[in-house]
Amino acid sequence: MPRSSYGACVPTVSTLYYIHYDRDESIPVDEIIGALDDLVKAGKVRAIAASNINPERLSEFLAFSDREGLARFVALQPQYNLVSRDTYEGARREVVQREGLACVPYFALAAGFLTGKYRPGKRVDNVRNLPGLAGGYVDTERGVQVLDALQQVATAQGVEMATVALAWLAQQPTVTAPIASARTVEQLPALFAMQDLHLSDDELQTLTAASS
Repeated sequence: MPRSSYGACVPTVSTLYYIHYDRDESIPVDEIIGALDDLVKAGKVRAIAASNINPERLSEFLAFSDREGLARFVALQPQYNLVSRDTYEGARREVVQREGLACVPYFALAAGFLTGKYRPGKRVDNVRNLPGLAGGYVDTERGVQVLDALQQVATAQGVEMATVALAWLAQQPTVTAPIASARTVEQLPALFAMQDLHLSDDELQTLTAASS
């Protein structure tokens, strides 16, 4: 698999190509956008997107693309879920909304925490080895409040907690679609059910208040 000048693997053909980290902000945006634009023009990539980029730098990328008429980010992939809201809400979301980008959040279920399998005093073997991400919320007051609210809404709707967590995310401003992964086939129905679940204003407020 060939590599671009800034070290990312470039597939033979990609519909949407992300740059996931902007680790060295001393690299000028024109160098990065120039390389990405070359990929688009060569037909290797149809569109470009970004992830884990601070809002100021994201704005700089977009402004340069517009000014020079080069390939422009069409989406942002931030970490965003009911227990990780400050990773997106605020300046990042303002840029996305202002610039007309799609938001495609990852860790939509907080590495499994929002499925309800992590509870205080309950031991769970984390096969993904992400205890700091999922288990880290278990003993926090906010984490417990979110799980209680998810359980309340899930019971009323007759669905899984994961379905509710994804539905809340999907109904947030600027969010196009959340990203959630499954380890087993049995976990898939709860994820797919999100598309058929529309939360009421009261249910959204219950979840939002619990996660504040």
